[in-house]
Amino acid sequence: MIYFSWQWKGQTEGEWPSPELQERWRLAAERETDKVLRSVVLRTVRSWKCQDLFLSIDLPDGKQGIWESWLSQLAHELGSSISSAVRAETLPFDPSPPGLLLIGTAAVNRKAFLDEDCLWYEASKKAMLQGQFGGGYERGVKRKALERILNGKQIYPVYQPIISVNRMEIFGFEALTRLHDANVFKGPLELFQFAGEEEKMYSLEKLARELSIDGCQSLKPNQKLFINVMAQIMEDPGFSPGQTIDLLEKHHLSPEQVVFEITERSSIEDFPSVKKTLEHYRNQGYQIAIDDVGAGYSSLQSVVELRPDYLKVDRSIISHIHQDDVKKHVLHTLQEVGAKLGVSLIAEGIEQQEELDVLTQMGIPYAQGYLLGRPAPFPT
Repeated sequence: MIYFSWQWKGQTEGEWPSPELQERWRLAAERETDKVLRSVVLRTVRSWKCQDLFLSIDLPDGKQGIWESWLSQLAHELGSSISSAVRAETLPFDPSPPGLLLIGTAAVNRKAFLDEDCLWYEASKKAMLQGQFGGGYERGVKRKALERILNGKQIYPVYQPIISVNRMEIFGFEALTRLHDANVFKGPLELFQFAGEEEKMYSLEKLARELSIDGCQSLKPNQKLFINVMAQIMEDPGFSPGQTIDLLEKHHLSPEQVVFEITERSSIEDFPSVKKTLEHYRNQGYQIAIDDVGAGYSSLQSVVELRPDYLKVDRSIISHIHQDDVKKHVLHTLQEVGAKLGVSLIAEGIEQQEELDVLTQMGIPYAQGYLLGRPAPFPT
């Protein structure tokens, strides 16, 4: 069963803005379902109840998980098509945002019910509950997509070079995660955020780390591999790099070639726990970098508390630095802090030659950005 209900802007329960809008909603929904369902060979019955659309689909017995996933994907495809059609149909009548489409799905076992009426009632009730409360449908689609990504290893690494400014040669590479399929998650940041909400961050981080190491087997002995690690994961006492060592040895790499880059998407709440984890890293030869310094939650407290080996200066400071003396002063201050703590600076987001010229004049040792190299498969 798939459930569709259009919620108009400012609509109260049981009321519709106008008969014209009501009719256009029905026409658009029926037209779009007809288009999509042409390719569906399963028996499908369409019915309307109080301006809500229900699609009953006879699914084969067995392999319930596979059919539930298929049903969710079909609902997602139909929902996108219907939403676009309704907005186009209603614009002449109501130029303001017309509302949103609620979607719910439910798969029930036919054998558990005595008649078709009971079966339809139970399936429609479950689909409606999923669609109307807590974004159930969208979250369900994302959960299944995350499961597919983890089980099928449906992410891949790309590598952006980090350049030694004085020598203009590659010092190392930052491994970045990309998605094979961006239909559900718009990008890696959204994927990682959702994995954190679902308590799957460790599994996703571990997969990304393994694929990153697998993909750079030709890393030179004097080059570094920067691997992103979210601070939230490092606060988990179960997080350990032990398995990473085994993978490095398999590819004839060493911990001394790896820099764990702490990405702060939210503030670090437990510095003692993170510091303990970092000590475990360092004892095995890894180095540490703090990402996005100068932006968001990243702060000098992280520098003082965690004592990293590298500070990656955020693009917000580097962008157009040749035209902004304040940004130069900020970078110079970070440079002084780094010098006193024995920490090297890496300037991120270099896109213009003038920016690189300023960094060279200031003596910033390392730089990264599109001017110097875009993320790409590891060079062979």
